[in-house]
Amino acid sequence: MTALAIDIGGTKFAAALVRPDGTVTRRVEVPVGRDPEATLVSLVHDIRGTRDDRPADAAVDDTRDLAGIGIGSAGPLDAVAGTVSPVNIPAWRGFPLVGAVSELLPGLPVALAGDAQCMALGEWWRGGHSRSRALLGIVVSTGVGGGLVLDGTPYVGPTGNAGHIGHIIVDRDGELCPCGATGCLETIASGPSMVRWALANGWSAPGARPDARALSADAARGVPAAQLAFQRAADALAVAILTTAALFDIDDVVIGGGVSGAGETLLAPLRQAVAERAGLAFLRRLTVERTSLERDAGLYGAAALVLPVAG
Repeated sequence: MTALAIDIGGTKFAAALVRPDGTVTRRVEVPVGRDPEATLVSLVHDIRGTRDDRPADAAVDDTRDLAGIGIGSAGPLDAVAGTVSPVNIPAWRGFPLVGAVSELLPGLPVALAGDAQCMALGEWWRGGHSRSRALLGIVVSTGVGGGLVLDGTPYVGPTGNAGHIGHIIVDRDGELCPCGATGCLETIASGPSMVRWALANGWSAPGARPDARALSADAARGVPAAQLAFQRAADALAVAILTTAALFDIDDVVIGGGVSGAGETLLAPLRQAVAERAGLAFLRRLTVERTSLERDAGLYGAAALVLPVAG
């Protein structure tokens, strides 16, 4: 029994074939490109081993024995309708993702959840957090997403958008978010938002591309504007985390996504901000860790949507 896991992010799509014991037998990752639907088609052909550029006698379908397809997608989404409208993929608004995948692989069950929800589920299943009764996973990347696993079960809500922490309001007088609201966490803590703020406040990356990776490197070297960008993001994340923890009595928080690659440059000020802002005792017991599964957490979680798994 094998699952096809698909991870739809703002800048990359990934897919993997995953067994119930967590073994990954094949993995493919591609940049989104100008035509996201064409990228999706190419991704599915790649993971199947049936690309058009392979010789006919070399085309071996690696997905013949699938149990189902699990998809984690950047949101918002409508899990009931099977559609997605990722904030950072403007070409997809109400895009019928489940239908598109079903056309490529007909006859298989398809499950859809948020990408950060899948990251949280993946961490619960394969990342050493199966003892957590209330786990919050946060993806800090092109956007900021979140997901909840409560008593071993992903909590997705009626539309599939529960845990969408990137759009908690943390600054009511802040920037306009692409979602249409003002002062969302994503406007402060996403990688592009951090870089934009740092550039506007004196940071430059001579000889390097001004992205979150360069910003992280400069923050680790002690460049003031870069450090302040990470501190500002950490403060905003702490507000959103504690708000969520107050509602759901969270045990553990796991941070993933590209920006989490900064490690302690992000986590140290984040832990400090959580400790300083937490009031009630049950909030002070929170643990905050970086993902142990790196870029594969979401793929594991997507697979877990259609596989019989245990923590």
